[in-house]
Amino acid sequence: MVAKDNTSAPLGTRSSRRRMALWIAPVLVVGAITGAGIAVAVHSPRAGTTSTTTTSAPPATTTTTAPTVTLSSVGDTELGDTPEVPSDSAAYLAPVKAALAAPIVFGNLEGTITNATTSKCAPTSSECYAFRVPTSFASVYRAVGFTILNAANNHSYDFGAQGAIDTTNALRAAGIAQAGLPGEIAVVSDAGVKVAFVDFAPYTNTNDLLNFPVAAKLIAQAKRLASVVVVYMHAGAEGEVADHVTRATETYVGEDRGNPCAFAHAAIDDDADLVIASGPYVLRGMEWYQGRLIAYSLGDFANFHDFSASGDLDLSAILHATMSATMSATGAFISASFTSLRLDSSGQPFVDPTHASAVFVNQLSKEDFGPQAAIIASNGSVEQLGG
Repeated sequence: MVAKDNTSAPLGTRSSRRRMALWIAPVLVVGAITGAGIAVAVHSPRAGTTSTTTTSAPPATTTTTAPTVTLSSVGDTELGDTPEVPSDSAAYLAPVKAALAAPIVFGNLEGTITNATTSKCAPTSSECYAFRVPTSFASVYRAVGFTILNAANNHSYDFGAQGAIDTTNALRAAGIAQAGLPGEIAVVSDAGVKVAFVDFAPYTNTNDLLNFPVAAKLIAQAKRLASVVVVYMHAGAEGEVADHVTRATETYVGEDRGNPCAFAHAAIDDDADLVIASGPYVLRGMEWYQGRLIAYSLGDFANFHDFSASGDLDLSAILHATMSATMSATGAFISASFTSLRLDSSGQPFVDPTHASAVFVNQLSKEDFGPQAAIIASNGSVEQLGG
């Protein structure tokens, strides 16, 4: 069957395609944590304004800094599978803590934070993967800097509904926002400027990226809640051969994993300001579309002996992005930077001084997007091709 190319279709025009899967009641979660909500407003110590005065004859002057938001993002993140977890999980992520630093730090939580023991996998299965770490690990993610984690992926229900509930509760207790379950939008903030995260995966027990009309409504709702909207998508085929954006529907082990290019373009058409992604377990290229940046896969950020970390699969990255929050240019791109990482044989991430990930992503971006490619300069800044 030839996949239909929907790269120009707005979200609201694509017909809904849904699959049978575990479903939980939709819930819209926004605002600050109060003990009842999941999302948490995280405030940066960064001041929104600065004032300077002089003792000379002219009167005192005040300089106001235009409001912006800055965030860092990484891809698939998990710290093993109980009982096979790092003996010191904080030390495991310590090599990249400084590189992650930002007022808002986002990652895809690949697996669950639960003490539940009943997984989705049959006892004799050799091709089913279910991941869990102890509930105490939520505080480890917070300590390394994460302020928001994604639940829209194929591992959020590895330990059923109980595992998903436990994960939500553990993140809430640690002060980490969550997005991606059905109807769930997380709102965080940088120096008082609100940023909404709307996360999607090709499953009905998450915000469903195969259901374009519902996705459009969620993005519109997010735009009413915050000055800047970030869309995350867990989309595309997997593995070392899945590094290119095909602009067609992609599948993996018989699953429809969506058309990442069509979805990303449609999300921006519907007012998203930044699109980030992971899921293929390998880096993909970056593209400029309507003045907005799309990072089609940030790869596998950390895994404790759970996946292969050889070849291109050991390349990873941190993407920093700063966007405007002024009324006249809300969400407009200001700057971005790319930090190359490399995973060792245990799946532990380290900053890579050889910048191999940047070289790899530049090659993919040029091949897949031509003049729309987003190119990483030698200093790590993300620029227009030829800019």
